[in-house]
Amino acid sequence: MSWEDDTMRITVLTVPDCRNGPVVQERITTALAGRDVEVELIEISEQADAERAGMTGSPTVLFDGIDPFVQAAAVPSVSCRIYRDAGGQADGAPSVDGLRRALAAAALPEAADDDCCAGALDVVGQGGRGRLAPVQGGLRAVHQAVLRHFAATGRAPEPAELEPVAEAVGETASKVLAELAREDFLTLDQDGQIRAAYPFSAVPTAHRVAIAGATQVWSMCAIDALGISAMLDADTVISSADPVTGERVTVTSEDGQTMWEPASAVVFVGRRSCSGPAAEVCCDTLNFFTRASSAAAWIEQHPDVDGRIVSRDRAEEIGRTAFGPLLSAN
Repeated sequence: MSWEDDTMRITVLTVPDCRNGPVVQERITTALAGRDVEVELIEISEQADAERAGMTGSPTVLFDGIDPFVQAAAVPSVSCRIYRDAGGQADGAPSVDGLRRALAAAALPEAADDDCCAGALDVVGQGGRGRLAPVQGGLRAVHQAVLRHFAATGRAPEPAELEPVAEAVGETASKVLAELAREDFLTLDQDGQIRAAYPFSAVPTAHRVAIAGATQVWSMCAIDALGISAMLDADTVISSADPVTGERVTVTSEDGQTMWEPASAVVFVGRRSCSGPAAEVCCDTLNFFTRASSAAAWIEQHPDVDGRIVSRDRAEEIGRTAFGPLLSAN
């Protein structure tokens, strides 16, 4: 199996008390630049174990069991290992630059700039305000009514169906909906009909979510789909597809536990460099991918999009943070 087949795991094989063990771990951390990759340290003291593990000297670095620094005629051993940089200089561990090149060759994308990632998440999170609409002017009451209608029926409510909620606070549904659209809590079409109310979409998208005991809905993006379970406090099954390979990605949330299929799936969080509502700027860029290498291929095909690949846990956290409070707050 190549290391492109699953989310990468980095293994460091060392003999006990190898002085270069901590050195290579520090360099790996630097080369990763915050990317979420599991790094495992295994100590080996017996020749037979070195042969089984593929340790050709200490330390040996493996990317999903493959040694990217393997040398011709290298044999398993519990001796010290020598690495050489591009200039031929000897070192007891791979250099940071060497590790970065190896990570790139393994299809692990470069770490995105923190500001870029923050910008992407800013659209999801409304500049720190979240997706929770203000109470004033009946915005929250109408917004929550819209979300509950989507969750119960799988479709957007007609403005007329929202009139009783708006009238209770002395407003009209059309006025409140227009204000919610201006603040990007939802979007309207040219006739004033609700086209989307994050996390829900009134038109088909790449992300279908089955809500236990209720109905099926379309979500605006991968992050929105992941937030629905927390928002409704309900079990959900997300069905999506890798936009590069077409392979199915399924995320099942049940009894507080989440299962991803395939287990190598990741999420890309990004945005275009233009301004506008999230539906136009970033929703179609926040997608599920079956593996990091597929997401990296998509990034290369979309140079106009800034962002980064995030782990499954991080994607779930973003979804919970953005949408979890929407119906629980008064």
